[in-house]
Amino acid sequence: MKKKIILAYSGGLDTTVIIPWLKENYDCDIVAVCVDVGQEADWNTIKQRALDTGALSCYVADVKQQYVEEYVWTALKADACYEDKYLLGTATARPLIAKVLVEYARKEGASAIAHGATGKGNDQVRFDLGIMAFAPDLEIIAPWRTWDLKSREEEIEYLEKRHIPVPMKKSDSYSRDDNLWHISHEGLELEDPANEPSLETMLKMTVPPEKAPDKPEYVEVAFEQGIPVAINGTKLNGVELIRTLNKIGGAHGVGIVDLVENRVVGMKSRGVYETPGGSILYYAHQELEHICLDRQTYAFKQQAGQKMGELIYGGLWFTPLREALAAFVDVTQQPVTGTVRLKLYKGSIAAAGVSSPYSLYNANIASFATGELYNHADAKGFIRLYGLPILVRSFMEQGPGTGEGKRLKTDAKSAGIAG
Repeated sequence: MKKKIILAYSGGLDTTVIIPWLKENYDCDIVAVCVDVGQEADWNTIKQRALDTGALSCYVADVKQQYVEEYVWTALKADACYEDKYLLGTATARPLIAKVLVEYARKEGASAIAHGATGKGNDQVRFDLGIMAFAPDLEIIAPWRTWDLKSREEEIEYLEKRHIPVPMKKSDSYSRDDNLWHISHEGLELEDPANEPSLETMLKMTVPPEKAPDKPEYVEVAFEQGIPVAINGTKLNGVELIRTLNKIGGAHGVGIVDLVENRVVGMKSRGVYETPGGSILYYAHQELEHICLDRQTYAFKQQAGQKMGELIYGGLWFTPLREALAAFVDVTQQPVTGTVRLKLYKGSIAAAGVSSPYSLYNANIASFATGELYNHADAKGFIRLYGLPILVRSFMEQGPGTGEGKRLKTDAKSAGIAG
């Protein structure tokens, strides 16, 4: 009986090569599974390409809404970010894709799952750990870790020798990943950090900031318990909302990130990311949290968000710690409801007003005018007690070497802090 392999199929260069390679190296039937997380794709053409190159069948699983509601919003509510810049576009999608692959493997009675992640990249970790979390019994096949092909140029040559159409132009052979949340670009001139990115030819969703309109645009985002629900007063589901903001933000050159990051496998790599809608949402969400969360909660949440970003980036979505952090974040988001107005202009995002029924900002307290809720005179005693360790240390350091204890006691008494 032939081995049945589920292949995570995108129709790109890697997976187009993998189908004939698997058939040449395994006695197998290949079931290609395309997981639709919002990438721009002609699924009918991609399905036909899979069949033409040797797949037994090809499925398209539309999980866009699930991706947004269970993965993207989870990261957004936590303000999860990796190394200060990366908004986890690929990293949030891979766990869901892995879960879907396992579901199809069970339906099809497959004994293995194959993917096109390279042996140097993060995605191999994310796919493998996601599959292991739900199907530790399944074999994982990652051709990039075993075959003799060493570059994208060799992959193209491999297809040309077999008279298989190459699904890309040689002059545009960036390694890309796109979904509803972002587009990533790696390779070509980006492999040298000294090179400026060729944004005019590279970008797909966003215009270069200098090509953006000369007039700013204002956009209003409404949130309910940390989740964005409306743009400019119009309620939208998650998929529609992100697409709307991608279009608005992309037109103003918002959300372009050039980052040299630390990969899970230890090396540094460089990528350019387009996340126009996501950048707007992160900015707006943080502005709303600034007025809705108290100091202690906000400070600890920053730590939780950083840790969440590290876990998601490292493929550790299906772990107790990630789930526990998400539970903590959900509690913090209960008062994060309100509206944020932002100004977009040539790649920049600026706050233009925020309001919430749960705002902790009180004008009667914050105003320079003295109000009933705040007595300026109270500050003196607070500062003296708050700075007591500084005062005591200062007395100790400034006194002479002999008779110090007596002088410190006398000075402290005169300062009104002795018992």
